[in-house]
Amino acid sequence: MSEKNFDIIVIGGGPGGYVAAIRAAQLGMKTAVVEANHLGGICLNWGCIPTKALLRSAEVFHLMNHADSFGLKAENISFDIKKVVERSRGVSKQLVGGIGHLLKKNKVTVFDAYGRLLGKSQVEIEKKDKTKETLTAKHIIVATGARARVFPGLEPDGKLVWTYREAMVPDMMPKSLLVIGSGAIGIEFASFYRTLGAEVTVVEVMDRIMPVEDEEISALARKSFEKQGMKILTASKVVKLERGTNSVTCHVETAGKVEKITVERVIAAVGIVANIENIGLENTKVKTDKGQIVTGQYSETDEAGIYAIGDVAGAPWLAHKASHEGIICVEKIAGLKDVHPLDKSGIPGCTYAHPQVASIGLTEAKAKAAGYEIKVGRFPFMGNGKAIALGEPEGLVKTIFDAKTGALIGAHMIGAEVTEMIQGFAIGKTLETTEAELMHTVFPHPTLSEMMHESVLSAYGKAIHF
Repeated sequence: MSEKNFDIIVIGGGPGGYVAAIRAAQLGMKTAVVEANHLGGICLNWGCIPTKALLRSAEVFHLMNHADSFGLKAENISFDIKKVVERSRGVSKQLVGGIGHLLKKNKVTVFDAYGRLLGKSQVEIEKKDKTKETLTAKHIIVATGARARVFPGLEPDGKLVWTYREAMVPDMMPKSLLVIGSGAIGIEFASFYRTLGAEVTVVEVMDRIMPVEDEEISALARKSFEKQGMKILTASKVVKLERGTNSVTCHVETAGKVEKITVERVIAAVGIVANIENIGLENTKVKTDKGQIVTGQYSETDEAGIYAIGDVAGAPWLAHKASHEGIICVEKIAGLKDVHPLDKSGIPGCTYAHPQVASIGLTEAKAKAAGYEIKVGRFPFMGNGKAIALGEPEGLVKTIFDAKTGALIGAHMIGAEVTEMIQGFAIGKTLETTEAELMHTVFPHPTLSEMMHESVLSAYGKAIHF
C-alpha cells in the first residue's frame, strides 16, 4: 500500500482519536490520523489538562493564604496571572509533544490537515497550504469532537465575553465576572477566579447548580461555594448583555424579575455542540440526531466502515469516555473476541473545583425513579482522621445500593481528592461488586478512602466512626 492507503483513518487527534489510532497500530493495522489543529484535541490543549494546571495554582495560592492554620508563616502572598497562565500552557505543550512521540513510536502517520469524508472509504485532506489529497481506508473513525455552544445575544467576543479558551489565557485578572452555566466547565472557572480573589456570580437556568449531580451533593457544593463568597443564582437566565468599554451589564431574569449585574468579564459555559458540519457526512449514509452522529454499541454508523467516537457521538462528553470508545471500536474492527460494549453507567464524572465533586452511576432520585428499592450510606469528611489532618474537614461520601441484590448502583462524593477516590467505586461497579464484598475489603488507615468503606457500612447500619 502507498502512503495514501491505510487500514484505518482517524479524523481528529483528540483523546478519542489518538488513542484509537495507537491501539489500531498496536493491533497491526496501518493507521493514519488527520488533525486540523493540535494533537490532543480540546482536552489537552484547551480543556482537561490546562484547566487542572490553573486550578492547581489556585489551590496552592489558597493553601499559602491559610498557612497559619498549619503552623506556618507566609506573608504578602500574591500571584502573577501571566506566570500562572504560562505554567498551564507549558503543561499542555509538554503533554501534546508526548502524544506526537507516542504516535511516531507506534508508526501512525499523522496528517496536519483538515479531513472530510468523500464517501464510504475515502477521506479528502486539505493541508495548511490549501493543497488537497485523497486518502483511502477500509475503516474510517470520525473523532471530530465538539465546540462551545453559543446562544443568540450571548455570543462570545473574545474580550468581554469569554468562552473556555479566553478564560484559560486571560490577559488580565478581572475583579469581577459572571459565569453562565454551572456544569463542570462553568464551576471550575468560577472556582479558579474566586480563589484568586475575583467577585464571581454564577447563573444557572436549572433549579440547582451542577444539575447532573446528586441533589444532596449539589446542595453541599452550593453551600461551600457561597461560603467562599460566590454569588449563585439558580432558576435564572441571562436574557441580555450590554457590552461597555471594559465591562458588561448582565440582565438576569429570576422568577419574572430582572436584575442588572455589571462585571468586568463574562464566561459563557452553556454546553457544547458536536462538530458534525463540513466533514462530508452528506457523502455517506451516516445519520445524525439532535446534532450528533448516531452510533451502535461498537461506535458503528449507518455507513458500513465508518464509525464515530467521543463528543461527536454524544454524551457523556468526557475525554475518558472518548478514549474507551476508541479502543472498543478498534478492537471490534480487529476481530478480538473479548470486546464488550461500553457501559455508560460505569463512567465516572469529575469536577475539579474547590471542593472537588466526583460521581458514578445513578443519583438517589434517578435510582428511585428507575424503580429500585435502595439503601443509602453517607459518611462525612469530619469523621475521617486523614481529612482533619489535611485541613479538609468538609465533604461527604454517599453510596447507593440495590436493597434486593446489594449491587452498588451509585456513588457521589464532594471534598478533597474525591476525583482520585471515585475510581475505587468505578472498579467496584465493573466487577459487579456487592455491599458484602466492599465491607470485607480492608482499607488502609489513615486515608481518605476509609470514608468509602464507612459509607458502605453506613448504608447497612454498620458505620463505626459516625
